[in-house]
Amino acid sequence: MKKNFCFIPIFVLAGIFSCNDTNDPIEEPIQTGDPVETLPPNTSYEPAYEGQTRIGSVKTQTQLKIEVIASNIGRPWAIVNMPNGNLLVTEKSGYMQVFSETGTFLSKVEGFPVVDDGGQGGMLDVALDPAFESNRMIYWSFSEPYGNGNLTSVAKGRLSADEQSIEDPTVIYRAEPSYNGSLHYGSRLAFDDAGNLYVSTGERSDLATRPQAQQLDAALGKIIRITTNGQPVASNPFVSEADAKPEIYSYGHRNPQGLTFHPVTKQLWEAEFGARGGDEINFIEAGKNYGWPVITYGLEYSGEKIGEGITQKDGMEQPVYYWDPSVSPSGIDFYTGTAIPEWQNNLFLGALSGQHIIRLVIENNRVKGEERLLADKNERFRDVLGRHPNQSLYTVTDSGKIYRISKNS
Repeated sequence: MKKNFCFIPIFVLAGIFSCNDTNDPIEEPIQTGDPVETLPPNTSYEPAYEGQTRIGSVKTQTQLKIEVIASNIGRPWAIVNMPNGNLLVTEKSGYMQVFSETGTFLSKVEGFPVVDDGGQGGMLDVALDPAFESNRMIYWSFSEPYGNGNLTSVAKGRLSADEQSIEDPTVIYRAEPSYNGSLHYGSRLAFDDAGNLYVSTGERSDLATRPQAQQLDAALGKIIRITTNGQPVASNPFVSEADAKPEIYSYGHRNPQGLTFHPVTKQLWEAEFGARGGDEINFIEAGKNYGWPVITYGLEYSGEKIGEGITQKDGMEQPVYYWDPSVSPSGIDFYTGTAIPEWQNNLFLGALSGQHIIRLVIENNRVKGEERLLADKNERFRDVLGRHPNQSLYTVTDSGKIYRISKNS
């Protein structure tokens, strides 16, 4: 992707010619305060460039209204909005629930394939078919008992007219090999404008499976790109390599639980857990290697170095942004509304161990400011929804709540 940069300093004499031929005003730099993180990092690793971590803080100026609109809804993992504004929420035990945009429970959706909901597993993400209004198809990811263990699987089915059951559920993709474990399923879903489905998979955590994040003959620790029938997209980067899985789009991921497309640039953005530090934000490009477990800004949970203890290597991508200590980023989404203008096209993340919602101001693929929201709620925020037609931001928590954040009018 080509970029045109202007290298003339903004503090020179007024009236100097700009880098382009227009009279567009020069944008004011974002005003930031001290970084939101005040705890010492786990490592002494230096960032690869300025602003890659501990960027200056920003603060929302719009008056916000924070509401808990539903409670005791079980163990939610994902939230999406339907065309009519209703909310579709997955529950780890193996079903989904439909709520109104104000939090009224409407129905329980059942009839899904069996899930393995031990540990980090269960019913996980959900995505609506781009043609949902005509075909009522939905796609979901889940940890499926399979072989001698379990794996991350993707299925599809038709949501019944009464929204109480799933019709003709069919597994369309399995991220093999299976493994007898209960961690790091990854498991977010996102559709691009061409109707292709992207699936994030974890490397299953253990030392035995971790190296497979770097191996192209395994679907662990990857971003996968498939059709709505579960087949590799013909233009995927490794389709011509004999020993590579043709569905692989990118590799070298640890446990990516956040995946979404930028509403303007259409770039794919991802969030993944580090170990002890080293949580990452990346924008994903076809065929790229994102480094895990060879490079990382984190440590083993024991405090030991991971691998050679390096953070950079030729042929491996740097994270756009990282956290140390960890915040445990799960679901992510961009805010597309205009009700809170300063949020437009900002990236929001649910933080689990961090117990807050992260707001990132992003310009030219760099983070320019960070804010922590709802840090006083003591909640593990599992997923966020920033594209609702009513221009609210929604989030679900591990404690079984749905929060709605809107402009306080």
